[in-house]
Amino acid sequence: MHDNQEELNEPQLLATRYTEGPLLVLAGAGTGKTKVLTHRIAHIIEQNLAQPYEILAVTFTNKAAKEMQDRITNIIHADGLNIGTFHSIAARMLRTHIASLGKDLTSNFTIINQDDQIRLVKNIALELNIDVKQYPAKMIHIIISKWKDQGLTPDKIGESDFIAPAYRLAKIVYFEYQKQMHASNAVDFGDLLLYCNQLLIHNQDILEHYQNKFKYILVDEYQDTNAVQYVWVRMLASKHKNICCVGDDDQSIYSWRGAEVKNILRFEQDFPSAIVVKLEQNYRSTPYILSAASQIISHNKHRHSKKLWTDQKDGEKIKIISCWNDKEEARYVTTEIAKFINNGKYKTNQIAILVRAGFQTRSFEEAFISNALPYQIIGGLRFYERMEIRDLLSYIRLSINHNDNLALERIINVPKRSIGNVTLKKIKDFASEYEVSVFEALKQMIEQNILKGKTKDSLEEFTDLIVLCGQKYQHESAFEVTKFILEKSGYLAVLKEEKTDESRARIENLNEMLRAIDEFNNITEFVEHSSLVMDNESLESDFGGTVKIMTLHAAKGLEFDLVFLPGWEENIFPHQKAIAEEGDKGLEEERRIAYVGITRAKKELYITHAESRRIFAEFIKSVPSRFLREIPSELCATSSSTNKLNYLGSRHNFSMQPSNQRQNNIDTIATKKPGSRIRHSKFGTGVIVRKNGDSLEIAFEKIGLKTIKEAYVELI
Repeated sequence: MHDNQEELNEPQLLATRYTEGPLLVLAGAGTGKTKVLTHRIAHIIEQNLAQPYEILAVTFTNKAAKEMQDRITNIIHADGLNIGTFHSIAARMLRTHIASLGKDLTSNFTIINQDDQIRLVKNIALELNIDVKQYPAKMIHIIISKWKDQGLTPDKIGESDFIAPAYRLAKIVYFEYQKQMHASNAVDFGDLLLYCNQLLIHNQDILEHYQNKFKYILVDEYQDTNAVQYVWVRMLASKHKNICCVGDDDQSIYSWRGAEVKNILRFEQDFPSAIVVKLEQNYRSTPYILSAASQIISHNKHRHSKKLWTDQKDGEKIKIISCWNDKEEARYVTTEIAKFINNGKYKTNQIAILVRAGFQTRSFEEAFISNALPYQIIGGLRFYERMEIRDLLSYIRLSINHNDNLALERIINVPKRSIGNVTLKKIKDFASEYEVSVFEALKQMIEQNILKGKTKDSLEEFTDLIVLCGQKYQHESAFEVTKFILEKSGYLAVLKEEKTDESRARIENLNEMLRAIDEFNNITEFVEHSSLVMDNESLESDFGGTVKIMTLHAAKGLEFDLVFLPGWEENIFPHQKAIAEEGDKGLEEERRIAYVGITRAKKELYITHAESRRIFAEFIKSVPSRFLREIPSELCATSSSTNKLNYLGSRHNFSMQPSNQRQNNIDTIATKKPGSRIRHSKFGTGVIVRKNGDSLEIAFEKIGLKTIKEAYVELI
């Protein structure tokens, strides 16, 4: 028999040995939750409490399921364990009992991917004469997916679910979408849990079969469950009640994809006999890092109380660095990383840069390439490989070089101009016959009336735009002309109309590209630069691989010796959209994202913020993130980047103390200027972001950005 007692601390041992009744294991970051899950399964088998096939362990990713299986195998021989993702286990149940579901599906149903789902939604919307420009297919698809995550079939959706006009249309599409899916013997990922729940609810014998079969149920990352997963787990566990849910409400950061933190917060209400075990001993990070994370997350009201601790030595204080602007921020971070690599303190694969938004990666990628440092973008494309960036680059390339056939083919129907493959082939055949560029062929076919009707009109508008922009680039600002392309082509309007998280991220990326263009003397220099950047493959070095650059969401579950957290400014982090749309709820999730970011660091942590950033046409003074004020000053070493000190001379640095304890800067005494903290009688406290005449744009702590007349606020 395997004796695992020496490997586990006291709370871990308790969670492993408590086998009768519901158990919630609150596992803080780096506290060994997977070890508890695997040793608990091994203990259940060793004690003959259940056979391996009577144990169900549910994860969110195939990687987590495989890791759990491998680690159990290292402890004990256990064939027949039911370990898998929610979707894989639900799919198995459905295929076995599909005849009892009462739908026109057979056991060999197809699970279609997201692209096919969106294409089907679009086709249905067009059939129903829905304006897909005003109500894009992606938007409707997101609404339908959210309803499925909530366990709502089309007939269960009522007036209270129509929170915007798009929702009423989405319900109509949803009915037809499900009908056509059934006709194709197909399901999507949302259907797997939705149908599985219907199967269990309407077939008592099948429910009892699985309730009897699974004597022990274990759920990993319980804080990430959505409503339909929550119901599924509760149904299966309702007989034996030997359910063990492991998770951390402080790391619940996926509400945008349906996760409901309330599921883990109400576990004790769902299972009144439950015991709660807190894993608080962290084996990853230093005391300074853990204290900072605990201090920030303690400001959240809706959470289980816990505090991470470690028996490690103090280590390095957290470096809080103020930079002149975002370009200087990237230079500073890259320089520090190069120093650490050159002096041998850290290898490249021990270092990570974690950003709140995808657009932030651009300046770091370029700084890495300039310094010949190996890097890798994790969980996303490199900046210049992203679709919207390649699209805009193609517009630019075609404008300055009408012979660029590749650029033309990419954008001739972007945004949609009703130009199909047949029309494009016709144009290319003309170009080949008369030995001219495709663009020249297009112009001649328009002049000769070879193209007709709507097609001719849209292509004439397109060619006129390209010619005009080519002329403009010769004597106007590259920044302004590129912005003109985005607006006049309709590209920006389409993204704005989508109103999805993805479209907002793409707009942020385009804004970042405009900022990059403005750093060059002319557009030709920028195009050449972007080509070199795209050709420069991220190098794998022999002494440690690559520095990792990723979003904070993508970093969950990972750890690095040295971590840089850039862009800790209001509106970037916490993100303005989260607060504007979700208020206090959104702010609490942003704070959990901060907690996740900090706890990725094992040995050293740098947090940086810029004093100004370029937002489209103007530099905006940035306000340091409120989260920085929540880290006690004794945990931090605050300073400015070298270049900022050169620029600013003796200007005061940002202080970690609350505003009423700070010394006043010479440029903010008794004046309502960007950076000043104010109070409003209705909206509470906030920070001035921009001043325009007698109006102030203010980032309020609870409601986000608002424009207020100067007379209605007071300095604090």
